[in-house]
Amino acid sequence: MSVIPDQNPPVILVAAQQSDLDNLVAIRIEAMRESLERIGRFDPVRARERFINGFDSRDTRHIEVAGERIGFVVVRHHLKELLLDHLYVRPNAQGSGVGSAVLMQIFKEADAAARAIRVGALKESASNRFYIRHGFQFVESGEFDNYYVRPVAPAT
Repeated sequence: MSVIPDQNPPVILVAAQQSDLDNLVAIRIEAMRESLERIGRFDPVRARERFINGFDSRDTRHIEVAGERIGFVVVRHHLKELLLDHLYVRPNAQGSGVGSAVLMQIFKEADAAARAIRVGALKESASNRFYIRHGFQFVESGEFDNYYVRPVAPAT
């Protein structure tokens, strides 16, 4: 468990368990629904299957605020970078600084390991602006997603 300071109440990252799978899928569907509906690709069955097929609890942490699980983050070690595979916050908690606080924790981990961070964001999703605002640089566009990298921070 890691507590992210400077948040009131604090944002806490808690290791997920295999038994959390259904709850994680529900959060993912809730968080992505609006963006997927906007582009005509909302399919809860496909969203569930895609998540389950890649799920590894060792890479997954719940995002908790005041004892409530409001999202989750999945960070995988991939080649010489970290892959921010998922970052979902329930819609009623979006815009509150929780996602930014989680990113700051991921940045600390990446900087300590001297690794860049790669992330994909669904086209037409507000997450594109979110990642750019936090220093990610656009690198390429796929059929449905845009891809960004946050370079390794210089050593201080």
